[in-house]
Amino acid sequence: MKIAQYSRIIYTPIGQMIAISSQSAIVSFDFLQEGKTYQTTNASHPLLLRLEEEIGEYFAGKRKEFSLPLSLSATEFQKGVWNTLLKIPYGKTISYAQEAKIFGNPKATRAVANANGKNPISIIIPCHRAIASNGSIGGYTGGVWRKEFLLSLERAK
Repeated sequence: MKIAQYSRIIYTPIGQMIAISSQSAIVSFDFLQEGKTYQTTNASHPLLLRLEEEIGEYFAGKRKEFSLPLSLSATEFQKGVWNTLLKIPYGKTISYAQEAKIFGNPKATRAVANANGKNPISIIIPCHRAIASNGSIGGYTGGVWRKEFLLSLERAK
């Protein structure tokens, strides 16, 4: 049985994003990639409209936590890593090594960083808050400039 999905393009200060939800949860929120074709219904599903509102509040500096239900389709390892990311407070950063330790597997730094890169729900699951041990920004699938923007936004509030 195919689960109904709804999609909507959401405009942010750092580019257009595509949001996808099921009837009951957000399943994906990612940056549109140049040159890639997207099929979207631009649905007015209540969850997508709430996401659009909450992401607007986030960029306006009025929201530090999201209240949306999330549905993650991934391995248990990835889900555990992403749940660890959800514990990083707004405006704070931790190293990938610290993240691996909090996750409960201090030797899995590289695997944890790799799982961060597969995060399907950008910004809401704050993988941008994980940085390299030497204090450098590290990577970001949306582009390092976006990660720098998000970290600067959170530091300013």
